[in-house]
Amino acid sequence: MPMIDLRQDAAALADDLIALRRRLHAIPEIGLQLPATQREVLSTLDGLPLEISTGRACTSVTAVLRGGAPHEGTDRPVVLLRGDMDALPVRETTGVPFAPAAESPHADAMHACGHDLHMAGLVGAARLLSARRDDLPGDVVFMFQPGEEGHDGAGVMIGEGVLDAAGRRADAAFGLHVFSAVYPNGAVAARPGPLMAASSGLHVRVIGAGGHGSMPYRAKDPIVVAAEMVTALQTLATRRFDIFDPIVITVGSFHGGTRRNVIPDDAVFEATIRTFSAQAAQRAQERTMQLCRGIAEAYGLTAEVRFDAEYPVTVNDPGQYAFAAGMATNLFGPDRVIELPSPIPGSEDFSRVLEEVPGAYLVLGATTGDPVTAPSNHSPQATFDDAVLPDAAALLATLGARALADLAGSAPAAGESR
Repeated sequence: MPMIDLRQDAAALADDLIALRRRLHAIPEIGLQLPATQREVLSTLDGLPLEISTGRACTSVTAVLRGGAPHEGTDRPVVLLRGDMDALPVRETTGVPFAPAAESPHADAMHACGHDLHMAGLVGAARLLSARRDDLPGDVVFMFQPGEEGHDGAGVMIGEGVLDAAGRRADAAFGLHVFSAVYPNGAVAARPGPLMAASSGLHVRVIGAGGHGSMPYRAKDPIVVAAEMVTALQTLATRRFDIFDPIVITVGSFHGGTRRNVIPDDAVFEATIRTFSAQAAQRAQERTMQLCRGIAEAYGLTAEVRFDAEYPVTVNDPGQYAFAAGMATNLFGPDRVIELPSPIPGSEDFSRVLEEVPGAYLVLGATTGDPVTAPSNHSPQATFDDAVLPDAAALLATLGARALADLAGSAPAAGESR
């Protein structure tokens, strides 16, 4: 099965995949319950030789393709391919004609992170591999996952058995993420080891005693104490952590008070914390909570502090990364494959899958402009070049087919073609 066949066949799907992506873009939904999105995915998979199941706690779609080729050993190899489905609570301002209409019930959501492309690319891979079912010496699990944007949809699907959907645990797992900026259009980027950061949330309520703004000495002002915590957290990040195992702390929400001359009883703020190792994440939890409580106590106030560990570090298995980079190089040429020198500070719940199954997560550039100045993922102005969809489908399908062949003992070495 020469690789060029997959790319040529994927190109023949371009119009269908672009049309699907645009239909999905017009119906963005948030969280774990995406009924319209699920219906569209199920409709486009209809007629393919897939064993399809849907989630109980979320509107996920799991599709299993049973390969028909012989294999060595008693266990059929299994490869999982993943695409996430949910959107963000962002009102789109791109002006593209397939954006949700202003009067649409979907107008307050946006596929600002490219998950509509992820779904379309995974559907394309399902079509490509279904057409080669008889050549596959194992099974492929297509994981269509809601709730990536802060709802731990991967964890929900793992709890419902997606990793064992083919009847045994997947042997390898792959996914990709499009970027509207940073990376050149069509570039495939990744790295071995940590690829994306762990994400945690710090939630702080500083409790004081309200009073008149003209007489702060008769009150216990929580705003100035909370403000000191915000500043101190930035110092903590640079003075208590190794610069070669850094952390990022960003306070994105701060609320306190009602009028300029009233000292409130309390003030609250929330921060996101990104780390690149389990050790740094543990230290971040201990030290940020200790810092906030200590500052409050120093001023005679109290602090309620909660630290939520959200997603772990997304770690690419070195062997699977080398395999995936080799396949991308064969498909697209070495000029389009980038090994990143350092991890990406964003986080991903595909990390849950990679904690359980060796695999690799890849980045695909899909910018419509200059990657340096184009609006980034999560921006209401982010646009994605859906012309990359055939390449996304070809890459996912190639990873699935070649990994199965490798696991079955009949594949060439990573980076070689037949």
